[in-house]
Amino acid sequence: MPLTINTNAAAANAGFHLARNSQSLQQSLNRLSSGRRINRPSDDSGGLAVSMKLRSSINRLNGASNNIQNGISFLEVQDGILEAAGRIMDRMTELKGMSQDMMKNSFDNSTYNNEFLDLQIQLYDVTQQTFNGVSLFAQFNSEGGNGVFYAIPTNSSRTFDNTVSIFVSSDGSAGAKVSLNKSLLLSALTINSNTLNSSIFTNARNSSAAGIAATFSFASSNIGGTMSLDKVSSGVFTKALENIAGLRAQNGGTMSRLTFAADNIARQSTNMEAAYGRIVDVDIGAESTRLAKYNVLIQSSAAMLAQANATTDVALMLLR
Repeated sequence: MPLTINTNAAAANAGFHLARNSQSLQQSLNRLSSGRRINRPSDDSGGLAVSMKLRSSINRLNGASNNIQNGISFLEVQDGILEAAGRIMDRMTELKGMSQDMMKNSFDNSTYNNEFLDLQIQLYDVTQQTFNGVSLFAQFNSEGGNGVFYAIPTNSSRTFDNTVSIFVSSDGSAGAKVSLNKSLLLSALTINSNTLNSSIFTNARNSSAAGIAATFSFASSNIGGTMSLDKVSSGVFTKALENIAGLRAQNGGTMSRLTFAADNIARQSTNMEAAYGRIVDVDIGAESTRLAKYNVLIQSSAAMLAQANATTDVALMLLR
C-alpha cells in the first residue's frame, strides 16, 4: 500500500464507519429512551402508516366505549326513577286500602286523601327529570288522536315518540347504533278505560262521551288536576304498576344489549392495542444488545481512525 499525504484512505474509511456506528447508536438510544421502535418515518415507513390507522381505530373505539357507558348511565338513572315511581304507586295502593277500613273516620280518610293528592304531584315531578340536560322520559304517546295514552303501543303501527341514539362501533354514524327509549312514564301513569273493565273505574274524572275514552292520570302538575282517593278503584293502581314494570323490563333489555356491546368493544380495543404494540413497541432485550454492540464498534472505529491518522506522521519522518 503506497504511503501518501493528500489522501488517507484508511482514515476516511475508519471515519465513515465511526459516523455510521454513531448514527446506529443514537437510534438505539432513541428507541430505548422512548420505548418505541418507530420514532421517525425513516425507521419504518410502512409500519408507521399501519400504526397510524390502528391508533385512529383505537381512538374511535374508545369514543364508542364512552358513548356506551353514558348510555348505561342514562338507563341506570332512568331505572332508578322508575323504581321510585313504583314505590310511590305502592304507597298509593296502601293508602287506598287503608281508606277502605270501616274503622277509619272521615278525618282519617281526609288525611289519606291529602297524601294521595301530594303523591300525584310528586309523580308528575318525577316524569320531568333529566340526565345532563336530556329528558329521561317521553311526555306522551298519543294513539288515535283522542288523547289516549299508553305505556306500550298496542299494535305495530304505533311507535314510541322519543328516543336517544348512540353509536356503538368504531365506524361512527356508518356503524351500528342503539336507540335508547325515553320511557313513557307519564303514559304509564295514565290509564285508559277502554283497556280495562268498566268496573275498574269509579266515577272517573273524564266520563266517556261520544266514543272518547275516559282517562285517569296518577301524575298531575298541580293540585287542581288531581283526583280524590275515593274516585279510583284498586284495579287502576294494579294497571299502573304493570305499566311501570313493563317500562323497567324494556329498560333492562336495552341495558343488557349495551353491556354486551361494551364487552365487544373492550375485546376489539384490546386486540388492536396488542397489534399496535407489536408494530411500534421496541424489543428491550434485542435493542439493549444492539446498544452494547454499537458502543463497542464506536470505540473500535475511533481507535482505528486515530491509528490511520497516525500514518501521516510516518510520512513526515521520511521527509526530515
